Amino acid sequence: MKDLPFWKMSGSGNDFIIIDNRQLTFTKKDVRKFVSKVCKRSLSVGADGVIFIEPSDKADFKWDFYNSDGSTAEMCGNGSRCAARYAFLNGISGDKVTFESIAGIISAEITDDRRVKVKLTKPYDFRKDISIDTIDRNFLGFFVNTGVPHTVVEVDDVENFDVKKYGNFIRFHSLFAPKGTNVNFCKVVGKNLVKIRTYERGVEDETLACGTGSAAVAYVLNMAGKVSSPVKLTTSGGMELIIHIEKEDIFLEGEARIIYKGTLTNEAYEY
Repeated sequence: MKDLPFWKMSGSGNDFIIIDNRQLTFTKKDVRKFVSKVCKRSLSVGADGVIFIEPSDKADFKWDFYNSDGSTAEMCGNGSRCAARYAFLNGISGDKVTFESIAGIISAEITDDRRVKVKLTKPYDFRKDISIDTIDRNFLGFFVNTGVPHTVVEVDDVENFDVKKYGNFIRFHSLFAPKGTNVNFCKVVGKNLVKIRTYERGVEDETLACGTGSAAVAYVLNMAGKVSSPVKLTTSGGMELIIHIEKEDIFLEGEARIIYKGTLTNEAYEY
């Protein structure tokens, strides 16, 4: 394979490799193995996921999204904001963007130089007061699908909480089989302010931010009367995401930053 141009972008701490595949020159043979290798930090570029920008006859483009382990996901909030800004900067769309995803047609808007606001899919399968038994303690949680499945658990000390231990256990819990769940641990610190840490399915670790997870947290806490829209969520990476709740519509707003542009050589994924 020839050297492959790419952009590295970060959506409020979630980082992605974006590849323009509108000419379909990148063949998808062994794509999962390719993704898992280029996402491996220290040995390759390193990222939380890979986004292929592809042609569409229904929207500005179609995206093909992969988690860092090579698995697919229906939606990724922070990734969608990066893809939207990428499309705008490369003349694929105007400042109002639409693209195809497994979750349906997603719309976004470039709100200023670095910020993007994306309309997420309508939340569904909302469940509250779920008793979750884990290794050594019980949690009372919420569940909602904001494009991908999310469990939300409130904790007293979110900064020092063992996200990897309990997140991994809940992610594979029989309550959420067979697809599993992303897991968000949060603490309300004001009427419009929440601290959040997320264990992401497919990454299988805590990430610095999660857009659909932030939407899930804001939605369930709003339903419980604990916060009101717009909700600001401070992620473990220190960045801030804003969730706008307008009846059943949810919008995710935040920064989509270009980190660098380069080319992948075959040494980036042949090891």
